[in-house]
Amino acid sequence: MIVVLAGVSGVGKTTVGKMLAELLGWEFLDADDLHPPSNIEKMRSGKPLTDEDRIEWLADVRRVIAEFIEKDEHAVVACSALRQSYREMISVNKRVLIFILSADIETVRRRIESRSEHFMSVGLLESQFETLEIVRSERVIDARLGPDEIVDSIEAELARRTGNKEL
Repeated sequence: MIVVLAGVSGVGKTTVGKMLAELLGWEFLDADDLHPPSNIEKMRSGKPLTDEDRIEWLADVRRVIAEFIEKDEHAVVACSALRQSYREMISVNKRVLIFILSADIETVRRRIESRSEHFMSVGLLESQFETLEIVRSERVIDARLGPDEIVDSIEAELARRTGNKEL
């Protein structure tokens, strides 16, 4: 199974993803690591990515997810996947389960302002919220919860889906 944690920058995708992967003994991938240098530089300079900018990156994310599935490996992937079409693109098959971490813009702004090592600037936050699409049928988790609570919620959902009480 592949768990994708989606949402705007600063909702905790990487933090939660690493914790969940460690708990389950799965691989972890931060899709930010797959961005081409031109995308990183664009975001670092405060310019939002366009759909055209994201297409190569999303194709790479999909390829890596497909490789995990092909090797029958489990993984947790942190990937913004802001639009429904992006999430559809990386959903290789039914083994990909997507959770959208969602919080209000002020909560996320405070988080981004408190970190220094990430290329994503707080100036891009509004464009991310404008791009974010959430469909009713999608799994949304309140990212204002603590990371442990989010991990527990996802683990419970995985256990329900697989019928396995201990993943």
